[in-house]
Amino acid sequence: MPAARHPVDLIALDLDGTLMGTNELVSQANIDAVCRARDAGITVLVCTGRGLGESGRAMKAINQQDPVMVAGGSIIADPVSGETLHRFTMSQQVVASATELFHEANCPALIMKDPTEIGYDYLVVHSDDEHPIHPITKWWFDDHQLSVNYAKHVHHDEHPEHTVRVGVCVEQSVSNAISKKIGELLGDDVWLYDFPCVMPANHRGEVVHILELFAAKINKWAAISWYLDRHNIDPSRVAAIGDQVNDVPMIEAAGVGIAMGNAIVEVQNHAKYTTATNDNDGVAHAINAILDGNLAALKS
Repeated sequence: MPAARHPVDLIALDLDGTLMGTNELVSQANIDAVCRARDAGITVLVCTGRGLGESGRAMKAINQQDPVMVAGGSIIADPVSGETLHRFTMSQQVVASATELFHEANCPALIMKDPTEIGYDYLVVHSDDEHPIHPITKWWFDDHQLSVNYAKHVHHDEHPEHTVRVGVCVEQSVSNAISKKIGELLGDDVWLYDFPCVMPANHRGEVVHILELFAAKINKWAAISWYLDRHNIDPSRVAAIGDQVNDVPMIEAAGVGIAMGNAIVEVQNHAKYTTATNDNDGVAHAINAILDGNLAALKS
């Protein structure tokens, strides 16, 4: 008799809060499960809000060879060569409008770039008032050894065609107010997220949010769909695993949507199954359930 076919051909994995624990490391159980999935002929795609340069440790841990959907799905990259396979860019007008709103809140704009051709990861636009970057942003840039350029105004951007995301890092009380204004001003012209950012273990005080804007309809599922179209894979044969608001589009559209045990309510509401938390090898539990034909072992 022929071997039983697994219920999926592709697994899409988020990083923060999913593949990685709160210590930002990938557990051995998760590493082993990813290897097992590959050995079974299943493609494993990493789909993260991080840029490629911000994802290196996790990529190395699982020896990622297949394309990765980084920067919230706005860039599809080869993790081995670093080559960009495709990118979804933003219009200069939208970036300028968002930057103006950030400056009104005394915040610099963090413009994420596709660094493959221009050699830097972010352009920080801080206005004539030179609004300082948030300490969390500085920690993030330093911790990941990112290349950052600075400018006072958007029209000083020498590479607008490489912009894939514009955002701001600020306390939640401020980010929520900015989000409301962006919704009123830009509406359907952007895809917007406002959620807690990764913070150092010693952070104290109010929760800090990252507010991110992408081109309209660009998200992790848009990047996955780009890959599916080129490899003739049916969306119903995709499993997506995640925990945060930027995972909702792929959790909702995939044939098998799996929420982490630590996922926010919105993700859980769109998922068909729930696995263990990221600190309890939730990805490994989910992948093994898929491979063992035992999805019923996961909470539904």
